[in-house]
Amino acid sequence: MLFPQSNPYRQVVDLSGFWDFRPDPGKVGEHDGWADGVPDSRPLAVPASWNDQYADLRDYLGDGWYQTYFDRPWGWDGKRVVVRFGSVNYLADVWLNGTRIGQHEGGHLPFEFDITGHVQPENNRLVVRVNGELAPDRVPPGAVGRNPKDSFSNLEYPPANFDFFPYCGIHRPVQLYAVPHQAIRDLTVTTDIDGARGHVHISLACPSGDPAVARFTLSGYDTVVEEEVVIQAGMAEVTLTVSDAKRWSPAAPCLYTLVVEQISGGQVIDRYTLPVGIRTVAVDGDQLLLNGEPVYLRGFGRHEDFALTGRGYLPVTIVKDYDLMRWIGANSFRTSHYPYSEQMMALADRLGVLVIDETPAVGLFFHQDGLSRRTAVWHQQIRELIDRDKNHPSVIMWSLANEPHNKRPPALQSFQDAFDLARSLDFTRPVTFVSQAMEEIDPTLEFCDVICLNRYDGWYTEVGQLEAGFSHLADNLDAIYEQYPRPVILCEFGADTIPGMHADPPEMFSEEYQAEMLAGFIRVLDARPYVVGQHVWNMCDFKTGQSVQRVGAMNYKGVFTRDRRPKLAAHRLRDLWRGDK
Repeated sequence: MLFPQSNPYRQVVDLSGFWDFRPDPGKVGEHDGWADGVPDSRPLAVPASWNDQYADLRDYLGDGWYQTYFDRPWGWDGKRVVVRFGSVNYLADVWLNGTRIGQHEGGHLPFEFDITGHVQPENNRLVVRVNGELAPDRVPPGAVGRNPKDSFSNLEYPPANFDFFPYCGIHRPVQLYAVPHQAIRDLTVTTDIDGARGHVHISLACPSGDPAVARFTLSGYDTVVEEEVVIQAGMAEVTLTVSDAKRWSPAAPCLYTLVVEQISGGQVIDRYTLPVGIRTVAVDGDQLLLNGEPVYLRGFGRHEDFALTGRGYLPVTIVKDYDLMRWIGANSFRTSHYPYSEQMMALADRLGVLVIDETPAVGLFFHQDGLSRRTAVWHQQIRELIDRDKNHPSVIMWSLANEPHNKRPPALQSFQDAFDLARSLDFTRPVTFVSQAMEEIDPTLEFCDVICLNRYDGWYTEVGQLEAGFSHLADNLDAIYEQYPRPVILCEFGADTIPGMHADPPEMFSEEYQAEMLAGFIRVLDARPYVVGQHVWNMCDFKTGQSVQRVGAMNYKGVFTRDRRPKLAAHRLRDLWRGDK
């Protein structure tokens, strides 16, 4: 699925703005004909979560009906017209002018519908019903149902099975776009390096139709390489070779420009432009290699989370977060615990930031009830993620899940199937998932190319005892590496920290405790040559559901506050990562 772009052959209209909205807790909207017009509505900003826009919507996760109107732009006659949603959480049903045009399940990934046969010249009514209810058979699962006697700290509201707020709504831009009927539908770009030469392998897909030719032009850094290939059965493949290739890396995020033109009857009928980074990623023993050289990841887990907008697309936070990462000396992040916006990924390419790209499968569990449905949705999300992000040079690894509950026997086969699927879709990147299992070594780690772990020694275990936590962490890492000798990344470690709280000696929830914990963990990691990455949890404080362990319904593990002010730990990390101390 190509991201929409405008040029002489393609046009895009953004439908963001104030839409009509009405909650439907009784689920009467479809029966009462709201698909033909949402009555008694109020304005709601799109894109944004609905939860913080009105007081009565804060904890509301049920049906919500959106409505907006648009005219078909002039000049779109004879073209294929598509409506595209960047992210809707969680379940979306879409109607255009009273006709149901489709449904999509799962937040954080784009979907689109061809509306060519339904769009009118004027006054088109687009209606979207969104449902964000938490349910055990959804991904991520919610409302799983715990025994209150197990741990009162696990009781939370809303009852998610994950530690971030279950924001609902249309979270990313809704776009209307027009392309020729025979337009390019998909491009897949992979690269490899042979000495000074860089090879760019390109696959094109389009509808079968009249005889056509694809022209591929790669340019940049005083280089232009061009080749034409006949499109056969809607497919064309080519390899372009750059004799003295500039390699993409964090130190030099060199991007070439690939222009693909579709030519029929001697005339260009479509064009698509794609930035291309020539680079390779591989695992060799206990090293992670970028362009054949060892690379070490320093950075964060983070959340798409900000006051008022919730998980909604907010460009200013993307720019600010990248600037904070540069300031602190980070070169990478993981898209915990769901895919981030396409715009954030494009900036990672441009700025040279390495990304572990993660599906929304956080908190999976393997009880038989609902297992087949959860698995189907999980596999759909793996396909959608790789389809969306396969051409980003910044994406160096796929993470298929975060903190699954893997003790039940079906987990082993489920993970085998998921890893097989991911590798069948993309053979050029390592595949992993992030394990939190501590009591015993997780057997599903055997499928990982890189071992990714979350550890909170000195916080959730060895409470208040930093040195004991550091010792336990060291022993645990060594034991896992002994069983699975491959690169290890610590994907989460950290401590909740109330901004402005201080203690001497360091005490839990103080800024000193967080700073000392992170520094101690980093000492343990730096002493182990098989460790190839350290991602602190979290970059910024973020919203959660209400529980006895979440003061103010916030997770305070950020080294920056929710409004991006540094805590003491941010300055300590800067010293450690930038070598200033």
